[in-house]
Amino acid sequence: MNSNQLSINILVPIGALGLGVDESDVIRGIQLGAHAIACDAGSTDSGPAYLATGVSKYSRAAIKADLKILMRARNDAGIPLLIGSCGTSGCDKSLDWTCEIAIEIAIELGQQPKIAVIYSEQEPQLMVSYAEKGRIGPLPPNETFEPDLFSACDRIVALMGPEPYIAALKEGADIVLGGRTTDTAVLAAVPLMLGAGVGPAWHAAKIAECGALCATRPREGGVLIRVGLNSFVVEPLRPTNSCTPNTVSAHMLYENSNPFLLYEPGGVLDVTNAKYLAIDERTVRVIGSCFKVMPYTMKLEGAARGGWQTIMLVGIQDRKVLANIDIFINRMHAVLTALVQKAMGSAAGNFHISLRPYGWNAISGLSVKEPVAAPQEIGLLFIATAQTQEVATQIAKTCNPWFFHLPLEESQGLPSYGFPFSPAELERGQVFEFKLNHIVQVKDGFELVRFKYVNWKEHAHA
Repeated sequence: MNSNQLSINILVPIGALGLGVDESDVIRGIQLGAHAIACDAGSTDSGPAYLATGVSKYSRAAIKADLKILMRARNDAGIPLLIGSCGTSGCDKSLDWTCEIAIEIAIELGQQPKIAVIYSEQEPQLMVSYAEKGRIGPLPPNETFEPDLFSACDRIVALMGPEPYIAALKEGADIVLGGRTTDTAVLAAVPLMLGAGVGPAWHAAKIAECGALCATRPREGGVLIRVGLNSFVVEPLRPTNSCTPNTVSAHMLYENSNPFLLYEPGGVLDVTNAKYLAIDERTVRVIGSCFKVMPYTMKLEGAARGGWQTIMLVGIQDRKVLANIDIFINRMHAVLTALVQKAMGSAAGNFHISLRPYGWNAISGLSVKEPVAAPQEIGLLFIATAQTQEVATQIAKTCNPWFFHLPLEESQGLPSYGFPFSPAELERGQVFEFKLNHIVQVKDGFELVRFKYVNWKEHAHA
């Protein structure tokens, strides 16, 4: 291939494995000349529970359906398939779970692809040693941290760059299943390996990371990126969809506070001088992207189990309450807290009560500025957090009478708010929280990574 006409084409079928891959999109991407299929499968968007427990956000059936389409297409086309952040969190347990699904699919399809599995979960004690050497630091808004944070985590993962994927492909892997990885790295790996421009490779990967989210119809399929030496082209897989300079450039703001800089392992993507040019009504070319090399770092994510919660829900249409929601919520919180302290005493332990008025400010938690019309109704959510599920439920039961019948003022008769469930107390289970949002300094992209290859002899009689 003439270097001046270099084009490394990556098929990105969907924003995340499990969302629902359309087989016709994949077929079209291969017909357009895809050299590889790459897809992200993880996120922290839905909170810390998936990392702490090692359980996927998406169902096994959804993951298997998407992966089967991609594995069949990969085999027919003879191109590699790369999946990053397997099982939502990319921890070892989730990665092994995804690998088991891939093996099951391969057996069903009569395939024996070379599958590389790349782990990036970290041992807390190892991270303590890195911290003691000054190789770990907090990311904003954190300013300091204590080493005991690591031992408090149930699981810790380090976000990989593209180097482990490239190494696996050079070893002949047909399918690469990765642990926690930056969304862009899994897409940039093949273009970087095959000699595309570093800036265009990283920028194209950022734009395509969520599939068609960079197009006018963001829920319609995926995209194909064509990465060259000095530019890249992005085209939606669905004929009815379109990419425009506006939709493509806007994606630099997705999950990124700076629209011009994107920090990745080993450097920063700078698109300050990038230009977004419409080739036609559906396709956009981007020039002017550059990547500045920096000391290699990997982001650390850590999550842990916390207390337990029991919730109750009530609907309120009382006009006086709705005209004075903040006063009502403050009064109720004080009444319920005092009630628990009086009735349960030390048995309540270290507890917390939260009241969230949906339809008012439950999402933001910020004070509502006047003048604002009173809502027609609110759904008031009660959340009791305690050290055990039993205690959380006992707190909810203690609060139950006043949660459903507290008047706005003492002089008023007892109202009855609308509760949708009986029994009213719903045990939500354990609470999880993120503990780490840090970076660790490493010599290269392999220092905290482990490789395994599927041994098909072990599955010969499955």
